[in-house]
Amino acid sequence: MGERFSLSIQPGSFAICQLAPGAPLPPWALEGPFCSVTRTPDELSIVCAESAVPPDAVADRGWRLLSVRGRMDLTLVGVLAGLAGTLARAGISVFALSTYDTDHLLVRVDDLDVATRALVAAGYGVGE
Repeated sequence: MGERFSLSIQPGSFAICQLAPGAPLPPWALEGPFCSVTRTPDELSIVCAESAVPPDAVADRGWRLLSVRGRMDLTLVGVLAGLAGTLARAGISVFALSTYDTDHLLVRVDDLDVATRALVAAGYGVGE
């Protein structure tokens, strides 16, 4: 078994939003302490605070964010695979994001308790 990391449960609820590929970045996407923006030829995908998302936006709401604590070297192998595999074995769907510093997982609000228990049982630290 590889190194086990600790994760922080970020406050608040998040939404995963989809806009047209050429859409401008809406100001609401940048509200709150965390956002992730990805543009592809097919879409503009935004993860942001659920409270900021307009009611008419195409969005999947009701996600919680778990972030690997600390800065991770970009050469590390298998961190995200270990986390996602642990949650998959527990029947938990994840939406994964990586940044320069670390990895983040979104799990459904209703799955947070089961996800936390599965991660702790697998040797990961999880806390607020």
